[in-house]
Amino acid sequence: MDDVTRVDTAAAAAVESKSVSGLGRRSGPHSLVRRALRAFIHFFSYHFILSRQNIRVSYAGGFRLTVRPTVFHPKFFISSEKFAEFIDTLDFTGKRVCEVGTGTGILALAAARSGAELVVATDINPNAALSANENARGNGLGDRVTGVCTNLMAALAPRPLFDVILSSPPKHAGEPKDLTDRGWHAGPAYRDIIALFDQARARLKPGGKIYLMVSSDTDLDLFGKMIDKAGFNAREVRAHSLVVESLIIYELLPR
Repeated sequence: MDDVTRVDTAAAAAVESKSVSGLGRRSGPHSLVRRALRAFIHFFSYHFILSRQNIRVSYAGGFRLTVRPTVFHPKFFISSEKFAEFIDTLDFTGKRVCEVGTGTGILALAAARSGAELVVATDINPNAALSANENARGNGLGDRVTGVCTNLMAALAPRPLFDVILSSPPKHAGEPKDLTDRGWHAGPAYRDIIALFDQARARLKPGGKIYLMVSSDTDLDLFGKMIDKAGFNAREVRAHSLVVESLIIYELLPR
């Protein structure tokens, strides 16, 4: 497994901003109540869902999924199902697709269901890459979906490989407690995913695009700067409001 991406503080500062977001939404400080609620949700999720020691079977997005310990659970955290529903509205016939941060592989499976001829599903968590392969075979898509354990897209050569890249990265900054927590926290200033957009740009085919899901709790200003720095224009294509946050999907096109 590759090491976690290292980003020095100067590089992080180069993309960080607290002004109007390039994603068309403004980030701002959350209230004390909002921060307390998010902390409670994380505590409950980490200790009672993410840190489980047994393998579970779940049904989400129309798939039967094996969910290994430390792997983000798509039934309890509905962002994956909402993203899969969006993918179902797209036509990926004949496309080569990469999902970055695959978890159980649900988005990769949805891409194959939408017609993709090949899907590479990457995750730094070896249990997630294993789950993606198991679930691809279990849902009859093992000939088109392959799970790969790698840090973002580092194990894939930087050349035009994919027509579409999908990612629903960790929504929150902060140092992850362990491998289990990496589905929730992406490091201080989003250290662990800051290279995602440059890597994706180098591996997109001409005319390719990225579909990215973030949360209203994400630092949208910082993400907007990272996306702009990598040479993408962003367009909001779907939003889903929950009680505590909104899930937002952007289409990113190279300039």
